[in-house]
Amino acid sequence: MSEGRTADPGIEAPPPVTMQLAQFAAGLEHRGLPRAVRAALTGALLDYLRVASLGARMPWSGWALQLARELGGHGRAGVLFSREHTDPERATLVNATYAGSIDADDVHVGSMLHPGCVVISAALAMGQARAASGARVLAAIAAGYETMIRIGLALQPSHFRRGFQSTATCGVFGAATAAACVTFNGADRTLRIAQALGLAASFSGGLTQFYHSGSTVKRIHAAHAAREGVHATLLTEAGFSGPTDILEGRDGYARAYADGHDFDRALVALGERWRLLETAVKPHACSARVLAAIEATAGLCREHGIDAGAVEQVRVGIPRIIQGRLTVGSPADIQAAQMSLPFCVAMVLDKGAALAPGFVLNVEDFAAALDRAPVRALAQQVQCVLDPDAERVSTEQSVGARVILRLRSGEQFERFIEAPQGAASRPFTLDDHFARCEQELARRLAPGALAAMLDEVRAFDRAPAVDRLMELLAGG
Repeated sequence: MSEGRTADPGIEAPPPVTMQLAQFAAGLEHRGLPRAVRAALTGALLDYLRVASLGARMPWSGWALQLARELGGHGRAGVLFSREHTDPERATLVNATYAGSIDADDVHVGSMLHPGCVVISAALAMGQARAASGARVLAAIAAGYETMIRIGLALQPSHFRRGFQSTATCGVFGAATAAACVTFNGADRTLRIAQALGLAASFSGGLTQFYHSGSTVKRIHAAHAAREGVHATLLTEAGFSGPTDILEGRDGYARAYADGHDFDRALVALGERWRLLETAVKPHACSARVLAAIEATAGLCREHGIDAGAVEQVRVGIPRIIQGRLTVGSPADIQAAQMSLPFCVAMVLDKGAALAPGFVLNVEDFAAALDRAPVRALAQQVQCVLDPDAERVSTEQSVGARVILRLRSGEQFERFIEAPQGAASRPFTLDDHFARCEQELARRLAPGALAAMLDEVRAFDRAPAVDRLMELLAGG
């Protein structure tokens, strides 16, 4: 129930918000999920593995792995793309660093968070640690996505305006839900999930000062949330508990982390409207809210043979929500460059007419572009202006953009993208997901192991355990 609303004394009040989410999660089984949700879970797992493979090559992923080794830990949970095993907390930390540190992972725009890197990391680690079946892990992932997204929706945009990065904050609830769904059985399953959520709330943190000052802290935000969600579940399993009204309580999460909240929005059509189907999959390693501008610029360059030297003026029509942190033309570091619409557009213009269909901007591209004076100069010239059409089409699922290029010749070209490729309204197909995952994992796995791994994902709902998938990801 939303803050300030009085219940009708003649109507039995619904369970508290935290308990409603726990009850929903406890009742999920893979076989009962709608077909579209089951397909989306397979796509999410494929995209998670693709992005994790990319992210594992980053220097900060090496830092996380080395730290996990130094801290020790024993258990059955595997580290992706290796034969190393450790406890589920450390495995989750490393795997979520791989998957959540390069800004190429899936995103729910309205709740301003990245669910897959957090939820899937927790579910796989706890699933392997507790010998859960593939079907149980997939149902746990569905529960984690819905919980994390819906809590984010209840708090946004106030949560973000107060300086919180919601993947890091709300992520603890997604991870705790997924881990608890894998772990607990029996008549008290709902209660135990709620207790894990209550504990997880006390471990929630993640501030956005990096937008202004730089640093590498955001590279570990998702991993911190995922690990703390698993930690909360392990504490619950050991006997500890958290408040089962932690979200809505008078001194609970919503009051502490936002200036306003709407739990009616969070709970509407729970179990009927699947928020995970609104998740966007990114073609590029950058903010989801700049993808439409990248796509429009790339299309104009390819269609009209435009190179950067021919461009006199660049104008990008944006919705109001873009204005500010995502329109900074002089990014301080790689992370800031990935969040800068002007810099992303400048990178595309720098590539110009030579852009191939299906091109991808990865972290390495941003690192290289920061050292290129022409790209930095171009970024300074990109003008971001409010556009009523971009405002009209922008939703909780995607953000539109209009790009206008005026050439030195006097010619002018314009393209409007209502929603970028990968958005819920323009999704990648399941075949696309298999192809994208295969293309990336072919860099790691021999053809036979790669084919077997893809088959394992395809039939993961029938897998007796997680072990075989992790073995195949390590090379067979």
